[in-house]
Amino acid sequence: MSTNEEQIRALIGRWAEAVHGGDLDGVLADHAKDVVMFDVPPPYEGVRGLDAYRETWPPFFEWQRTGASFEIESLEVTAGDDVAFAYALARCGTEQDLAANPASRLRLTFGLRRENGCWLIAHEHHSFPLADPEDNNPDAEREVRELHERWFADTAANDLDSMMAVIADDVVSYEHEEPLRYVGVDAVRELCQRNLDAAPGETAVSWTVPDLKILVRGDLAVAWGLNHVRIEPPDAPAIDSWSRGTRVFERRNGTWLLTHQHLSVPYSPTTGAARTDLQP
Repeated sequence: MSTNEEQIRALIGRWAEAVHGGDLDGVLADHAKDVVMFDVPPPYEGVRGLDAYRETWPPFFEWQRTGASFEIESLEVTAGDDVAFAYALARCGTEQDLAANPASRLRLTFGLRRENGCWLIAHEHHSFPLADPEDNNPDAEREVRELHERWFADTAANDLDSMMAVIADDVVSYEHEEPLRYVGVDAVRELCQRNLDAAPGETAVSWTVPDLKILVRGDLAVAWGLNHVRIEPPDAPAIDSWSRGTRVFERRNGTWLLTHQHLSVPYSPTTGAARTDLQP
């Protein structure tokens, strides 16, 4: 006959396989009707009862179908005759998540009791450690910087489709031109098309942000700096203009997308006119 520890290890192993496989019945098996779970998402007071526990799993399975994994890496069990506890570390995340933070692990604690000769999970506690708020992920920062470099090259190549590939469908952009805001990728695309079309035939247009700064926290990034646009007509002197730009990105399904942009130029407090002639 297997020991209590062996039975509990097998039980938790079956549960983890069911989680990874998106098997709701398998996840619910071997749980007490009055189970209490403290999970990573709210509510902060936890979910109480098997019905509430059941409702937490479909959103997780939906996220997991984007390519996320769930795999117990280590498991420790302490078992008495009728009560036991166990704790584990699990690899839980998408390939991109785990590549960006290879040390990330989900922490799991289980409380179990024996009923009618069978072990049941009465309590679960899931958590991730808080990321260091001062830790700016260098890989993610490099990805956002490379995105800007592609933007610069696509602008010079007059490649509108490539320029728009990293714009979120729900983007909100505050541009130099009226109206007050452009909402949605289609509105931003129309504006970009007009700006590209405004340059005469053989005119070379380049855009850079020489002092680009990037700050990344998890799946959010903000970038800011002075935009330098240079227009070089074939038969006229080059035109240089500078403006201020702030951009917000969100990593969705492993891809960085622009969700907000804010462009501006200073104005003269005496005349009220925009100062498009300023240079750093």
